[in-house]
Amino acid sequence: MTKIALAIHGGCGVMPEGSMTPEEWEGARRDLAAALRAGYTRLQAGDSAVDAVEAAVVVMEDSQHFNAGHGAALNENGVHELDASIMDGTTLEAGAISASRAIRNPIKAARTLMEDGRAVYLTGPAADRFAEAKGLQIEPQSYFTTLKRVEALEAMKRHAADGTEGTENEKHGTVGAVALDAAGHLAAATSTGGYNNKPDGRVGDSPVIGAGTYARDGVCAVSGTGKGEFFIRYVVGHEIASRMAYLKQDIATATEGLINHDLAPHQIGAGLVAIDAQGIAVAPYNTPGMFRGWVTPEGKGFVATHERVYEIEL
Repeated sequence: MTKIALAIHGGCGVMPEGSMTPEEWEGARRDLAAALRAGYTRLQAGDSAVDAVEAAVVVMEDSQHFNAGHGAALNENGVHELDASIMDGTTLEAGAISASRAIRNPIKAARTLMEDGRAVYLTGPAADRFAEAKGLQIEPQSYFTTLKRVEALEAMKRHAADGTEGTENEKHGTVGAVALDAAGHLAAATSTGGYNNKPDGRVGDSPVIGAGTYARDGVCAVSGTGKGEFFIRYVVGHEIASRMAYLKQDIATATEGLINHDLAPHQIGAGLVAIDAQGIAVAPYNTPGMFRGWVTPEGKGFVATHERVYEIEL
């Protein structure tokens, strides 16, 4: 049996520590730990990597501290449009939804679509109708809205009017998870509300298989966060897997090359979590911090937002 491992992120839009109260930072770390426990419990029970990444992402979608599900960003019209995807490294099967306005847990809809098998990707009202028909929980737009996101939208509109740049946590955020199960299979999942003040109907990299989400057994699983347009252009998830498979790069070299070399000229916030077939997890980012957590193959759990790393009870 393979040693199990798990890594998660809650977005690289982690800004100066003074941008959130101590209680907010603590709450975010607490929910990161809960997400890790949810995913790791599934792995310990012998469940699949797909089960684990879905379970971890659901916890973060339900948390107000992250830009996915409850607490998601608002577009230019003050509307939540949610994106998510999941991929099974065993079969390369995947499911993705985008521009949902009503699905409580978009990652569940992505998983359900993957298992339905008729399509990889549904968008907009069709995604919402599919989820409702499958018995998934539907919510009014008010469920997703928090004061923090309303204030962030107002701030981004002011920045746009003044020609100034917003902070990373005013802009965007994403949640994601990657896992290796006891059978040696890999999976990845990603969910987001996009970025605050995004154009109506904009879709980023999170639901794009090969860009923000990718998993291939024997190679790696990847979930990204940052300026999604560039993750799409560079096909980041697939590019990392390709460098590992064809150039024989290790996971640290492949991911650092993308985040801190290839994307560097664009001066964008970017980060990701990735895990290889041996359970080695990495979490490179180029912003002052990134919400992240991981469980080592030895069964030790950690969460972090900035440089300081906190060990947690699993």
